[in-house]
Amino acid sequence: MALTGIEIFKLLPKTNCGDCGVPTCLAFAMSLAAGKAELTACPHVSEEAVSKLSEASAPPILPVTIGAGDKALKIGSETVMFRHEKRFENPAGIALLISDKMADAEVDARLKKVEDLTYERVGLTLNANLVALKAESGDAAKFAALAGKVKANSDANIILMSDKPDILAAGVKACADKKPLLYAATQDNADAVATLAKENDCPVAAKAPGLEELAALTEKLAAAGLKNIVIDSGSRTVRQALEDQIVIRSAALNKKFRPLGYPTIVFPCEMTDNPMKEAVIASMFLAKYAGIIVLSDFQGESLFPLLVERLNIYTDPQRPLATKQGIYEINNPDENSPLMVTSNFSLTYFIVSGEIENSKVPSYLYVKDTEGLSVMTSWAAGKFSADIIGPAIKKSGIEDKIKHRKLIIPGYIAAESGSLEEELPGWEIMVGPRDASHLTPYLKAWKP
Repeated sequence: MALTGIEIFKLLPKTNCGDCGVPTCLAFAMSLAAGKAELTACPHVSEEAVSKLSEASAPPILPVTIGAGDKALKIGSETVMFRHEKRFENPAGIALLISDKMADAEVDARLKKVEDLTYERVGLTLNANLVALKAESGDAAKFAALAGKVKANSDANIILMSDKPDILAAGVKACADKKPLLYAATQDNADAVATLAKENDCPVAAKAPGLEELAALTEKLAAAGLKNIVIDSGSRTVRQALEDQIVIRSAALNKKFRPLGYPTIVFPCEMTDNPMKEAVIASMFLAKYAGIIVLSDFQGESLFPLLVERLNIYTDPQRPLATKQGIYEINNPDENSPLMVTSNFSLTYFIVSGEIENSKVPSYLYVKDTEGLSVMTSWAAGKFSADIIGPAIKKSGIEDKIKHRKLIIPGYIAAESGSLEEELPGWEIMVGPRDASHLTPYLKAWKP
């Protein structure tokens, strides 16, 4: 039975140090009891308290790690139904399906898609990095060969798909050090698959034809000592699968029903034969509430929107996206190239850098940390004024890169030009356009 906030508080160090991000130990205890914080956030808790609080402090949706090393995929650890309440923690994994019936050329082409369909957006790298290997042939040796091929030729994390333990075992043997997800343990093979997962320290997926059966199956796997569990309710119609996702999340978060407190896996690839409809279904499950989404194929025109949607859903709604402060070189600038300054609100950076790139004019763009606020908002808040920009420019090292001493500021902060000349003696402060779309003609007229 879960502990109350007061019971948890009695086991905490009671220092009120704030290192956990919460002002007092009592407030932290209440967050733990509500499932809105993790015990690991407290650096001073004793080992004895950890053992007593491990169950009470575990997030309602338990974490699961698929793979090994720096590129391992972590899903779960969710604590809220809606992202405005706090935030969603670990972005869903998006997997490309590969069958052991496919020809080598098709397998190679699909692995290349996983590698090549990578995008840079607002300073972040967006990709899928997960493949689901399906044993359709029924041949253990063939399945093992596919798993070995993927291990040797791809950094992607792996899902091994078969309901036959001997075939799963052959696949695991070929890629055990990749710590693949074993899909799936069922009512018929649970003991054998659980043993295989424990022996190889791999996560396991539980699949059942309904939620009651699924809860019984996860309890059996947990009793066998397995902690890394992903669940599949077995539904393959859009309506029922969506309903199951919501019920699972609500039962775990609102009812504290531990047997369903695991991240889920869904298969849009088995719900339609229409690739675009499949992408629409996948987009729905990104929001409600899949931990892993398996697609029949990757196409840039459908994968990219899904990756952007995932980025938006799994960012903190209370913190704007921000770009790292520093000097950005665009179009291979030299010592005579123009220097511009802007805020680190990612959308601002994305628009401004894009316009500079399109202008083909080699340029330097200095991005100042404004706590993720736009130019106008940060200026109004006193975070993008002359006394802040001037010292930052001096410390940036840009003077070692350019011969001239000219700085282009956004037109929205033209009022800061005089003060900036005082902050930067010997510099000429130039007022650029108010709208980034006017940067191209402005830069083409540039003279050092």
